[in-house]
This record gives sequence, structure tokens and C-alpha cells, in this order.
Amino acid sequence: MKVLVIGGGAREHALCRSLSLDPAVSALYCAPGNAGIADVATLRPVDALDGDAVATLATELVADLVVVGPEAPLVAGVADAVRAAGIPVFGPSAEAAQLEGSKAFAKDVMAAAGVPTARSYVCTTPEEVDAALDAFGAPYVVKDDGLAAGKGVVVTEDLAVARAHALACDRVVIEEYLDGPEVSLFAITDGVTVVPLQPAQDFKRALDGDRGPNTGGMGAYSPLPWADPKLVDEVMELVLQPTVDELRRRGTPFSGLLYAGLAITGRGTRVIEFNARFGDPETQVVLARLRTPLAGVLLNAANGTLDAQPPLVWRDDAAVTVVIASHNYPETPRTGDRIEGLLEVAAEDEPDAYVLHAGTRREGDTVVSAGGRVLSVTATGSDLAQAREKAYTAVARIRLDGSQHRTDIAAKAAGLG
Repeated sequence: MKVLVIGGGAREHALCRSLSLDPAVSALYCAPGNAGIADVATLRPVDALDGDAVATLATELVADLVVVGPEAPLVAGVADAVRAAGIPVFGPSAEAAQLEGSKAFAKDVMAAAGVPTARSYVCTTPEEVDAALDAFGAPYVVKDDGLAAGKGVVVTEDLAVARAHALACDRVVIEEYLDGPEVSLFAITDGVTVVPLQPAQDFKRALDGDRGPNTGGMGAYSPLPWADPKLVDEVMELVLQPTVDELRRRGTPFSGLLYAGLAITGRGTRVIEFNARFGDPETQVVLARLRTPLAGVLLNAANGTLDAQPPLVWRDDAAVTVVIASHNYPETPRTGDRIEGLLEVAAEDEPDAYVLHAGTRREGDTVVSAGGRVLSVTATGSDLAQAREKAYTAVARIRLDGSQHRTDIAAKAAGLG
């Protein structure tokens, strides 16, 4: 099977790494990729937002499957262009991807499907913003309606900060604050059948102790030893299957990866948000624990034959991912800094710990930073304590001037903090 992955972040590196280990995959390409993905896949240049260009590349490569990784190409309709070319593609249509592309659309789908979520208002004027903020009170939750690369949400006690963020957006969703721990649950679907993956928890705040600004994610872990064993079944019944059924009823079936961001509140499980693709950094830990070869599962989803997929098999190991970010992330990150120590991790820590590239590029024989979140270090172990020890040992080998990372990823879940 020839597989083409579209994107160039840590999520795509994790996908390519898993696909490269699948004996069914005879050729693996990534476009445009990054410095790390080049070690496991052949890179090809492409504008990931240009559906026709992606479809042309897939045709030239005689790809048997195209996997569209990031949200922006999905919302732009890249998967539609590939399907129109007659090539199986893992990723929803532009219409179905509005589940992530528009918070208001997602709220409307959830209301129609009876999916439990936070009460909310959609606001387009200052008067509507003020009324919504007053109705819910602090802590204020303000979400940019459109895509914002994981940084469009503000949760704050400060009314002025909340109002300023709302007024900076064309349209916002203002909603009640949901208390309780957050959980990420992925599901693969062909628009009818839904196959859940293992839950994970990520860390959105930039600093230890969940302080600092919101980010795209600074780390993650799986499994969740504190979670109710019935959680996945409950979310399947109350959230995932009803959402897929509602989208199919509307004539916009969702085929691809449905990501549910959840809050486990005192009143039960509530949906915080939906994503239309694998989430980063949760993908890193979830795929590290998946024993079932990945390519066949994604192809079944693309072909509408997911009902024939045997049950997924999971490793008993735990997995932890720690993100190394650039200086000044998530504001205006500094780029172009030399990254050292990558070969030391490869020599000393694999296969228990390995580096997945996000914002990197090559300059000759040197790898330099090229974005806010630069690398993800992922490790597995017999339990969370061992996995995080291996992850942080590998993190310590990497040298990037001015870089930052959280030191408390999975610490509480591992009983260490």
C-alpha cells in the first residue's frame, strides 16, 4: 500500500512513524513534511491548502490512501479534491470539517443530537458579548468561532481580558465554565461505524501547575488511571455515535478522525469542543500504545468498510509526551535556533523514547527551530512513572537555546505530585 500523509507537524510525524512500522505499507510519502519526518518517509513539496495540488500529487504517486493531518486543509476542502480524483482519503469533507472550523456549527450539531455540552451564546456585536459575559460570570470562557491553531480560546477571571478577546474576533462563542478534569477521546469513523481509541489527557497551559497562557498543547499521557473504566462506552453512547448520526442525517457524513475534548464535571461528562483530525500532542501517546497496524484501519474508514475492522489491540504500556517549545511561545516564538542532542536521544533512548518533529527545518547538516512547538519527546514504560522518567531523560539530552517545557506532565496521574 502506498500512503501519502499531508502536513508537517508532530502529529504527522507520529502518523508517519506508525505507518512506517506497518508491514502493509510499501511506500510512504509526506507533503510537505519536516526535518524529522524525512527519516521515515519520502518528502514531497506541496501547498497543503491547495486541494487540486494535493490530488495531483496523490495521482502522480499512485497513492492507495491519502491521510490529511491538519485542520486547515480539511476545512479548505482538500479531502474533497482527493475524493473527486478517485483516491481513498482519510479525512472529512469541508462541510463535515465545520465541526471544528466553526464552534457555532458544532454547538448546533450537538443541540440537534442531544450531546451534553456547556450552555453558550454566539455573539457578533459588543452588546451581545457584554450580555453573554454578564449572564455566565467568571471564570469567562471565550472562543473564537473559527480556526485559531489551538490558541483561540481564553479562559480568565478578568472581565477586561475576556471582553478584549471577544471583540478581537468576528464571531465568538461565549459559554459557561466547565469544572473538572479534561479528557481527549479520538474515534475513527466512516460516517456510520465508530471505533473509539484510548483516552488521553493533554496540558494546554504553557507553565507548570496549569499556569500561563493557553497553547496548542505542552504534553500528554495515556492511559488515564483515574478515569472511570466505563468512560469510553459512555462517550460513545452519548457523544460520538449521536454526532456521527446527526451529521449523516444532515447529508454531510463525517468520515475520518472525530476528536472529542471532554470535561468530567460534577454533573457528568460534557463536550468542550470537537476537532476533525488527530489532536496534537495526544496523537503521540495514543499511537504509541496502538498495537494494531494503522494503515488498514484508516483505509477501512476511507472506504466505508469500518464495520469489517477487527477490534483494535492495545499495548499495556503507558506513554508520555513532553513538548519542547521555542523561546517566547505561544506569543511570537523565536526561530532559527540550532537544535542539538537529537542523535544522542536516537542512540541512547530508542525504542523506549524518541523525538517527533513539529516546527523544524534543515539548514545543511543542522536542524533548526522553525515554529512555536518545536519537538515532542514521546516515551513508553510499564507505567506512567516509568514512561515520564524516560521522557524527561530524553528531554534533558536536547539542547535548544531559550527553549521551554513543562516539568509536570503526567506527574499527578503517576502519583508524583
